[in-house]
Amino acid sequence: MRNPRSMTRSPSPARQRGMSLIEIIIVIVLIGAVLAFVGNRVLGGKDRGDYNLAKGQIQTLAGKVDSFQMDTGRLPGSLEELVKQPADANGWLGPYAKDAELKDPWGHPIEYRQPGESGPYDLVSYGKDGKAGGSSVDADIKNN
Repeated sequence: MRNPRSMTRSPSPARQRGMSLIEIIIVIVLIGAVLAFVGNRVLGGKDRGDYNLAKGQIQTLAGKVDSFQMDTGRLPGSLEELVKQPADANGWLGPYAKDAELKDPWGHPIEYRQPGESGPYDLVSYGKDGKAGGSSVDADIKNN
């Protein structure tokens, strides 16, 4: 009697068929969709991080403007007065800021307005695009 294992036949060619072209395309599209989703989350995270950093930077700079005002009895005429002592600033105990702190995370200068729209001064970063208005990471960031 023969070994029962040797009596098994190999599957017919119809049963050995591989993946069809359509199945391969579907798998590639699904992999691409997953990679696009993950890439968007990772790359979009940097923009959101920079936006949050700019919000914190505006608030910190507002505190430095307030310190300048407490020490000198007046608001600075420009943000540069936080870095270098102006000739007419009695009581100046700075520097209150560094040059790099006067730019947002995208390298745009932070705008200083005196008087401000809703207070004695405004500090504004125009977001990633550097233009007024916008939404998401392109939205304006203000201290008030």
